[in-house]
Amino acid sequence: MAEHPPVIVYPPSATGGRRVTVHGQIVGLAHGRGEVAALLRAAGFAPGPDQVVELDRPGLIEWRGGDLDTWG
Repeated sequence: MAEHPPVIVYPPSATGGRRVTVHGQIVGLAHGRGEVAALLRAAGFAPGPDQVVELDRPGLIEWRGGDLDTWG
């Protein structure tokens, strides 16, 4: 069985938000790239609050139902 990256961003809901999970646990609903990055910073995927989170890194994030530019 293939392993998934630790972060999964699910397809947009009817309201445009996308559920974000880290290691299978829901960490929030994001409505844009910035919110995904903030959720990942809070989950420890960046060394500090002003650090960049690479949202296009395949080994880190699996984007389902569209890429990082798909929001509704």
